[in-house]
Amino acid sequence: MFEQTFKNIDDILYKDAGCTSELDYSEQTSWLLFLKYLDSLEHEKADVAALEGRKYTHILEAPYRWSSWAAPRDGSGKIDHHQALTGDDLRDFVNQKLFPYLHGFKQRATGPGTIEYKIGEIFGEIKNKISSGYNLRDIIDHIDELKFGSQKEKHELSHLYEAKIKNMGNAGRNGGEYYTPRPLIRAIIQVVNPKIGESIYDAACGSAGFLCESFDFLKSSANLTTKDLTTLQSRTFYGKEKKSLAYVIGVMNMILHGIEAPNIVHTNTLAENLSDIQEKDRFDVVLANPPFGGKERKEVQQNFPIRTGETAFLFLQHFIKILRAGGRAGVVIKNTFLSNTDNASVSLRQKLLEECNLHTVLDCPGGTFIGAGVKTVVLFFEKGTKTRKVWFYQLDPGRNMGKTNPLNDADLADFIEQQRTFADSAKSWSVDVADIDPKTFDLSVKNPNGGEEITHRSPQEIMDEITALDAESAEVLGNIKQLLNTDHTHA
Repeated sequence: MFEQTFKNIDDILYKDAGCTSELDYSEQTSWLLFLKYLDSLEHEKADVAALEGRKYTHILEAPYRWSSWAAPRDGSGKIDHHQALTGDDLRDFVNQKLFPYLHGFKQRATGPGTIEYKIGEIFGEIKNKISSGYNLRDIIDHIDELKFGSQKEKHELSHLYEAKIKNMGNAGRNGGEYYTPRPLIRAIIQVVNPKIGESIYDAACGSAGFLCESFDFLKSSANLTTKDLTTLQSRTFYGKEKKSLAYVIGVMNMILHGIEAPNIVHTNTLAENLSDIQEKDRFDVVLANPPFGGKERKEVQQNFPIRTGETAFLFLQHFIKILRAGGRAGVVIKNTFLSNTDNASVSLRQKLLEECNLHTVLDCPGGTFIGAGVKTVVLFFEKGTKTRKVWFYQLDPGRNMGKTNPLNDADLADFIEQQRTFADSAKSWSVDVADIDPKTFDLSVKNPNGGEEITHRSPQEIMDEITALDAESAEVLGNIKQLLNTDHTHA
């Protein structure tokens, strides 16, 4: 039932002139889902307070509650369409009254860790793009069918929401930055193996995939106490995100996974000066897939000892600095990091090898990130001891991967198993740091068992990527033209 509801919502958004892409569909569904969730949460808390003989103070004032403006009920418990706003009245109420009211929570909240602050952040970052009040009414009616009551319902909703984020990630060239394949995330978490009581951090959290999967991983631990569950809710998961859409989707994704007031801050992590980080700011575990290929401004680069425009290299410096001594990390980065000859790359590899134990490098095949067109590796390291030996694993699922044939959990099972003992195999081998060139710290080591060399891409590979990206762009443009034609036909 939930799946059909999401499909119906997408069908309506597709017809609306204000929404033009999967990114818009996800954003608009997210704010409506959030308000419906908030209403369910308030009802639940009010019921608990009544049972305990306490008075419950609502977060939202009466006119702005879902059950007032979106879904007022008649005597039989159905939506009362005589009372419910629709058309221009509904659109104007949402744009001119509801959003400004909700945005105001940021100023009124007692602190950034509260759900009130999250409300203010979310509704300051996005706007209603659904241009027809009649479409908005139809979508609200579908959203109202969704229930957040039981764990089973929340679990099903979180799976559907993840599928929505995945579709958004597959939708075009810049969608991929929002979506790291979940099987890869789960494998990284298993290797890093976070424990309850440790703090877990992602400085470029996107749709919060690493934080949500870590929550699921820790929640499945045996014999959890009430104290453990409180720790997981409020003192375990921390994220930062620069982009508004990703921030909103990340917050909503964590809420649907069961974290009531996610500790995600809307900020540009790289604008923070590295020298300002103190012990109290540090974390036990870093899990991240930072954006790569971007260029940061000169004034942002001033915050880092190794200056470079490459965002991923700045993030890697941030991660090393913000880890506690003994802290562990699993970080996705472009495979060219292993062999680039520019000064920043060489200095950063030296820093990583001398300040951390880079114990594992997972080499991922092309197609791991659908639509991204780059090859990546995952660096696993522990802060505080020098690297003596690096274990490499070359992931080879034995097939070409893409939208119809993505990475799955079974593809990573051998890596997880072999990594426990750093075993040598046809796909894995170890290298002593003493054998690495001290001038270049080049880590592009050829598989002694006959695998490919991890190195720079050939000109042909680069040309192939450009061709693939052009094809993607043509597909996106084709979809836009089709959408415009559809709108013209409906007009």
